[in-house]
Amino acid sequence: MGGMGGLMAQAQKMQAKLAKVQEEIARTEVEGEAANGAVKVTMTGKHECRRVVIDPKVVDPEDVEILEDLVTLAVNDCVTKIAAMSEQAMRQAVPLPPGMKMPF
Repeated sequence: MGGMGGLMAQAQKMQAKLAKVQEEIARTEVEGEAANGAVKVTMTGKHECRRVVIDPKVVDPEDVEILEDLVTLAVNDCVTKIAAMSEQAMRQAVPLPPGMKMPF
């Protein structure tokens, strides 16, 4: 029964380590951009938008669709970066065998 207790203790340590990593990711801010930085979006690891910066040069009242597209691209860039950062942090916290992926 000692083996089972050891496995449970290991599982609890791993769970605590993962929770700590998730908290760190949530506090981290990531910046996404579009059009070589003309539109920048800053988000937290929890996907909360903190800031949007738009270079006035890309604001054309006659073509709002371009600005909307640039903001969308910058947000998606943040989301992609957050996903990559999260996966890397989790892999460091809990090494997995090659080919095995995290469930998120």
